[in-house]
Amino acid sequence: MLKRVLASTAFLVLVSANAAFAQYRFEASGFGGWSFSDGVSGQTVISGTGQAFNRLDPKDSAVWGASFGYLFTERTEAGFMWTRQSSKLLAGGTSDREIGDMSVSNYHGYLAYNFADSATAVRPFIYGGLGATNFGSVDFTTTQRSGTIGGNTQFSTTWGAGVKLFPSSHFGARITTSWTPVYIKSDAAGYWCDPFWGCYLVGDPQYSNSFHITGGVNVRF
Repeated sequence: MLKRVLASTAFLVLVSANAAFAQYRFEASGFGGWSFSDGVSGQTVISGTGQAFNRLDPKDSAVWGASFGYLFTERTEAGFMWTRQSSKLLAGGTSDREIGDMSVSNYHGYLAYNFADSATAVRPFIYGGLGATNFGSVDFTTTQRSGTIGGNTQFSTTWGAGVKLFPSSHFGARITTSWTPVYIKSDAAGYWCDPFWGCYLVGDPQYSNSFHITGGVNVRF
């Protein structure tokens, strides 16, 4: 008799836990915030006014986006994330000059881990993702000419951490910090020699980095 009672109790607990988790299989988020961005350095160029420029950077600006995830266990999540930054392209050197408006769009698939059960009101989380970053084309006008600098898409990763707050069962808020490095190019850094492979040219990779601080809303269903 006791075994039957214990077995029935364990079964009910298991069913209740699975039912609680089963009602939250998907999460959708919308968020906005600020992006701290940098670009890459290059060969020094002297302008017609005598100023020297050796960097190109996206300007720090507002960022917004959305994500959609599927929870395949109570704590592990896979999904897709999109962010958009309406920025300007800056030429840097002896002074900074705005070249023109530039959008920066990120498209990443991600895996996330939530550190608390779904019934918990406060859920810290971390995530990492792979995808691509698109730097939009830039229209420019100078005293000598005008034109368009073509856009470019590069492979990128994204890494983030934050906390989800759920004051109710289906609606909540989120605060996130993230880092998105984008490989741009490699500069020759000299030769490396070893007894097995001989001597070969090595490069110094340069990345455009974006650091996002965002807040938004979460819906789970």
